[in-house]
Amino acid sequence: MTFLTGFGRFLPGEPVHNDELEDLLGPLSPRQRRVQEEALAHNGIRSRHYSLDRSGAFRVDNAGMAAEAARAALENAELPPGDLAFLAAGTSGGDVLAPGFASMVHGRLGLPPLGLASLQSFCASGMMALQAGHHAIAADGRPNALVVASEFASRFFRAGFFEAGRFDLDAEFLRWMLSDGAGAVLLEDRPARRGRSLRLDWVDIVSHAGHHDTCMVGGARPSREAEDGLAAWGTYPTLQQAVDDGAFRLRQDLKQLDAIVPMCIARYFELTEAGRIDPDRIDHALCHISSAAFRSKMLAGLEAAGRPLDPAKLFSNLATCGNTGAASIYIMLEELVRTRELFPGQRIVLMVPESGRFIAAYAHLTVVGPDGEAGKVPARPIRTTPPKDAPPEAPAAGSDAIRRLQQRLTAVWAAFESDLETVPVVARLQHGRLTFDDYREFLFDLRQQVVEGARWIARAASSIGPELVAVRPLFIGHSRAEQNDFRLLEEDYVALGGSLDHIRRGRKNIGSEALSAWMFQKASEPNPIDLLGAMVIIEGLGERIAGRWGAAIQDQLRLRDDQVRFLRHHAAEDEDHIAKLWSLLEQLDLTEARIDGIVACAKVTARLYRLQLEELGNR
Repeated sequence: MTFLTGFGRFLPGEPVHNDELEDLLGPLSPRQRRVQEEALAHNGIRSRHYSLDRSGAFRVDNAGMAAEAARAALENAELPPGDLAFLAAGTSGGDVLAPGFASMVHGRLGLPPLGLASLQSFCASGMMALQAGHHAIAADGRPNALVVASEFASRFFRAGFFEAGRFDLDAEFLRWMLSDGAGAVLLEDRPARRGRSLRLDWVDIVSHAGHHDTCMVGGARPSREAEDGLAAWGTYPTLQQAVDDGAFRLRQDLKQLDAIVPMCIARYFELTEAGRIDPDRIDHALCHISSAAFRSKMLAGLEAAGRPLDPAKLFSNLATCGNTGAASIYIMLEELVRTRELFPGQRIVLMVPESGRFIAAYAHLTVVGPDGEAGKVPARPIRTTPPKDAPPEAPAAGSDAIRRLQQRLTAVWAAFESDLETVPVVARLQHGRLTFDDYREFLFDLRQQVVEGARWIARAASSIGPELVAVRPLFIGHSRAEQNDFRLLEEDYVALGGSLDHIRRGRKNIGSEALSAWMFQKASEPNPIDLLGAMVIIEGLGERIAGRWGAAIQDQLRLRDDQVRFLRHHAAEDEDHIAKLWSLLEQLDLTEARIDGIVACAKVTARLYRLQLEELGNR
């Protein structure tokens, strides 16, 4: 087994408050100041630490910060430095291109020979180091491992990095989000002889890079022509050209950030389904939330997924320590252990989402005494009232059933939303390579399927028997709301220069044929309640995706508002449809068989909708 026995952190210099930022990072233009104000309002950070001082010099480099945190953890655990067997270090970027960061930290500590692992990513690199340290003990039989993560963001945020070149919103915004610091934990194969230790039960890290473009990057700038949509600094003819073009700035694609919370929630749901996390038994949840704005989104998402987390259990020091990337989770953990009374048996969950190219990292810890036993946790109150942002409670008799349905549909939706990223036309949109013809083809093919939407909904209403008469008004009302949607597609198509007669005489592509046939088949069955699963997928597209796609299409192709009306309309209208749908589901007698049918219908509909987008133009 592996135990966390020592904790350390290092935050350089005095806290820098919001009204002191300009004095430290240099004067701002009016445009830069507007970005700063928006970023600070968004992230909720009141103070942070920088290695950069007011003269423009640095107090300590990245390896130096990591070494300070490492020494603090060793001292906290009362382990002589010469007894250390393994060192794992994570960061988004060391002080040099090579050697590895762990080698530089090892050298700075001046320790005897030991095992080593350097991990490089953004926020998740600290968790990668934790996993490496855990494996060194559990698999390699080493008695201990020091895990350290450190970030030196301020070197990228000096005024000189922003004077040359064109204005980059994605780089400017990030300038006010990140700061410096390091955190460390000592892992041992036994608990501490005195006080409390944290048993490391497991570490789970999942990359979603195969389904997402790069969101946060250093050492490159966006390019539609380059591989992966990025022009890396080494591909420029000269180093100076790379500098002048802003290739060395840290930047984050703000348009992609909406995907980070659903990704993290989907993995959380999978871990709870597997029994690795029990939300009711979590005592402390340390989540690397990069911005306060994501906190409410995460809590609401967990609630909607049927895996609610009591907000009182969330521990964060973002407001006072800032966003220190990979180091944040260890800086939080050190403060939790130092300031909170922990009892044997309490459970701690670490959650670290990374936007770099989308990684979800989790770890589970259990508080133990010197004997390694968890013991019994003192009784604690049970929450009896929902948080303010929780959805309406289902009736008591159906609450368990509706929760199971929510959980299963959430998993279907998460897989569908992620899967869409690999559809060629969606991938081109994400890469900024969508063409005018792509969009016109999309409107043409979608119209042929949407024109039949109100028809299958009306048929479903007519198939409802007297025993489910309460369901019929939802289908009828939905049919009325959808009956003119195809006209918006026609108007968008004509506004792009297309022929109204041409789009009206069009045929469905093979994916649309399959989707329409499926919907009419289900609608013709007696009491087609399963179709509520299909409606969750279709209305979810409108609520969660249509607006994002519409804005991206309009921006890339420089279109007028009257050329993207269909997507904008659904982004505004479908949230109300989803609310009505869930309200109806809460009133149904949801047997296991009925839940299975709704979920199965959602899965098939999701797959066929993807097929429709894959087969654009194939008629």
